Order: sequence, then structure tokens, then C-alpha cells
Amino acid sequence: MAELRLGPLLRYTDGSCATVWVEASRPCTAEVRCSDGAGGTAPTFQVAGHHYALVTVTGLAPGTSPSYEVFLDDAPVWPLPGSRFPPSVIRVPAAGDDVRVTFGSCRWAAPPADGKDPVGPDALDTLATRLAAGPDAVRPDVLLLLGDQVYADETSEETRRWLAGRRDLDRAPGSQVTDYEEYCRLYHESWLDPEIRWLLSTVPSFMIFDDHDVVDDWNTSAAWLADMRATDWWQERLLSGLMSYWVHQHLGNLSPAELADDPTWAAVRAVPDGTDALRALAERADADSASVRFSYRRDFGRVRVAMVDSRAARVLDEDRRAMLGPGEAAWLREQILSDAGSYDHLLIGTSLPWLLPHLVHDAEAWDAALCAGERGARWARFGERLRRGADLEHWAAFPRSFADLAGLIAEAGSRADAPASVCVLSGDVHHGYVARASWPSGGPSVPVVQLTCSPVHNSVPFMMRIGFRFGWSATARLLGRLLARHGRCSRPPVRWRKQGGPWFGNQLMTLTLRGRSAHLRLERTGRDAALHTVHEAALTG
Repeated sequence: MAELRLGPLLRYTDGSCATVWVEASRPCTAEVRCSDGAGGTAPTFQVAGHHYALVTVTGLAPGTSPSYEVFLDDAPVWPLPGSRFPPSVIRVPAAGDDVRVTFGSCRWAAPPADGKDPVGPDALDTLATRLAAGPDAVRPDVLLLLGDQVYADETSEETRRWLAGRRDLDRAPGSQVTDYEEYCRLYHESWLDPEIRWLLSTVPSFMIFDDHDVVDDWNTSAAWLADMRATDWWQERLLSGLMSYWVHQHLGNLSPAELADDPTWAAVRAVPDGTDALRALAERADADSASVRFSYRRDFGRVRVAMVDSRAARVLDEDRRAMLGPGEAAWLREQILSDAGSYDHLLIGTSLPWLLPHLVHDAEAWDAALCAGERGARWARFGERLRRGADLEHWAAFPRSFADLAGLIAEAGSRADAPASVCVLSGDVHHGYVARASWPSGGPSVPVVQLTCSPVHNSVPFMMRIGFRFGWSATARLLGRLLARHGRCSRPPVRWRKQGGPWFGNQLMTLTLRGRSAHLRLERTGRDAALHTVHEAALTG
């Protein structure tokens, strides 16, 4: 009999259908049955000995929240017997409903319930506990997980013991993961957490990767990539990381219509074992980033989310260096400017913050100039060492891309049919803050804000707290200008001021979008393992 190994995860949803992802123990037919008669079935597909299904649920009606069950070959497998959680539901919003978007990034897998948690309560675990305890609790309409869903390079003690049973950890890359099976171990460790498992079964989620989903500093520079390719483990690590991301995260980001047009999805399901077809996709992404797109767009009522791949889509050649290649940049422009009047709020999801503390921004722009040879070969070598050592690879480290995004946002916000707000949602930097942008020579007539929220569950070193607090200060701004002058850097086309933060600790942000109003709330976990509001603000009006 087939068993449920992982999931279910409620992924894509709209006014009439949804997708539910599961992993089973063997080939079978997965079925979702809703309490109102809606449902769907799908056969499993196989990748590297694992069996998955993505079930499209049809027949849903707006304004309803049917509960659902999962069956494998007609045997019930979800809810789990004796579950302490309420039934999983598929909430289908009605036209005109508020849209609540909860987001964050950087989540180490939480330890078992009887284990000590060295970094404090997991914000997603805590959210799940609140929702499960109160049937009337206001729940998010969608979770946006902005990177580092798993840590391939920072494994837990339990996973390291498991890895040691497979191979010699004295050989590189040591206790980091190396292949598809080991990536699957990370997803199991993270998503079998009981609170997370229930939360992801009942709140739709959309995801994008960041560096730790593959390795710290992934695609920092062309020189970094050349060094990685010289190792005997990198190629398998990268391909396995992309393959496991496609299966566990990317598939659920796509609508049923997009899946129907996806050649890799068709190829994987057309054969008994889709490993080779999926590996071919990963090899294409490695050889030519423009040949594969991991970015995507979702509309929730009159809220548009453009989720941008700011890792794999990079151009690393120093003379053409860009956060987004030409094709990716053109795609983003189309998503933002096409039928702009059809949405009231624009959310741009990018794992890496666009607007950073001023000193950090100027240091990254200065370093980029050094690496480009602005001060000669010796400074360029120093710049490359500094870039890797200090993780100077955010949008500011790609000055043309930073300016291009500023120009695109200004254009979108200056049109007659401009949205009521433009929010850039990011994580990565292990603290939260709100920064509002302005343009010296005019610009958008609507609020443009950087909303950064991280971590969901991770450590925040003391020196990082000091550095980021200092980075917003007047003294830091002066030091940053001196660095920029040394690097002969152009002034950025946009200015910004911090309006909240920095906040440290495990946290989540929630945007509530009602008509053309936008309200922000940041919640942080406390010692009592509950979420506490530390900041609320109206972004419009």
C-alpha cells in the first residue's frame, strides 16, 4: 500500500481551482476530495527513485473554504490518524475580498519538539500554532517564502549523522549535501515538522530560491563560479539543487495552464523515470541561464506579484554583469507594465533587498567598481576577495541592474493607471526594516517601499546587529559617500529613508491589501513561543 511520505502542500490557487503536491512511497494515483464535492486525481511521476504527484483540484467556488482529504489508491492518508490539527482547507476568496500576504525568508529546520532550539521559536511554527488554536483566527491568503527554504551548506547535527552513514565527511564538501537524495533529506527534515506540515497543507504558498538553497554566495561572480567548477563536487551539487527545487518548490508556483505548456513537465511525466529529463533542464540552466525561467507572476484579485529569480538569472561576466539577463529583465518589464490598470498593488518579490542600509549599498557599489577595474588590477583583486568574504552581491553590487529596476518602478508608478503602492519584498539579511524610496528628479506619485523580513528561523550574530544599525546612521552615510567617491561611482537614481527597524529575531511580515489601501504588520516570536506585533503602519492613504 502506498504511504504519504511528504505533504500535502497546498500551492497554486485561484477562483476555481488549486494544486496540491504530495510525495508517496511508491507509484500510485493521488486524489484530493473536498467536502463540497470538488476534487481531482493525478498519477505519480518518478524522479531519482522518489514518487510525486501534483493534483489539480477543480470545481471550487469563490467565497468557500471546503476541507479536503488526500487518498493514495483510494486509501485515506490525510489527515493523519489522531491529528491534533484542524482539517486542512482550500480557501477560495470571493471577488473584492481583502488580500493578506505573509512573507519572510531564511528558515533552518526547527529541531524536534523535545529538542533545544538555539535560535528561538520558529516564526512559521508559531503562526501555525496560532491558526490551529483559533478557528476564527485571521489567516494569510498566501505565504510568500523568499529564499533559503533549505540550507544545503549548513546541515543539522541529525542530518550530518545521516550523511556520515552514506559517505566520508572528511572529503569535500564535507557535511554539506551533494546529490538529489541528500536534498530530499533536507526537504523531509524541514517539511515534516508537524506545524509546518499542517500550515503548508492549508495556506497556499509560493516560493523562490536564494543562495543557501544551493550554497552560500551562489553566483557571486564569474571568478567565484570558475573556482566552484574546478571542484569535483560542484556540478552534481548544482544540478541536484536545481532538480530538487523544480520538484519541491517550482512546480507549485505554476498554474495548471502554465504546467500544460511546460515541456519539462510533459517530458518528466511521459516516461517511467523522469530523472534524465529533469537533469537536462538543470544542465540547460547551468549552461545558459537565459534558457530556463524560474521567475513567475501571480495575481491575487487586484494584487500583482512578480517573483524575480535574482540568483540563477544573473549575468556574471564582469563587462556585462547584471542581476537579471536581458531576457529576464524584459520579462519583468512586461509583467509590470502590461495591463497595468488591472491591478491596484504591485509586489515585486526578490530574495535580495533592492534598498539596503546606505553604508552597505555604497560599499557594494564601490566594490563592484573595484572589481570592474575602476582603480586598476590590484584593487580589482582586492575587490573580488572582499566581495566573497563580505557577501557583497545584492542589487547594489549590480549597479546597472539597480538603476534599471529603479527606472522600471518609476515608470510604473508615474503612469495614469499607476497602482496605489509598489512594494519590494525581500529577505536574506537576517533582520527586518522598512525603507521608502523617492526620486530626486520627480518620480512615482505613489508610495514605493522596500519591505525586508528575515529570518523566519535562523541566528542573528551580535556583530551583524551592530553593523546594520550603524549602516543607517548619518556617520555611515558619510563613510559610504567616501567609498563611492573612491570607486568613482555614479550617484544612485533613487534616494531612500528608513521608516522602521531594524528589527532582529525570528519574524514575519503581513501586508493586508484592501481596495487601494495597504497596511503592514511585522510580528516577531517571543520567549513564550507566540507572535507579537512590533510594528504596524499604513503604507497608503
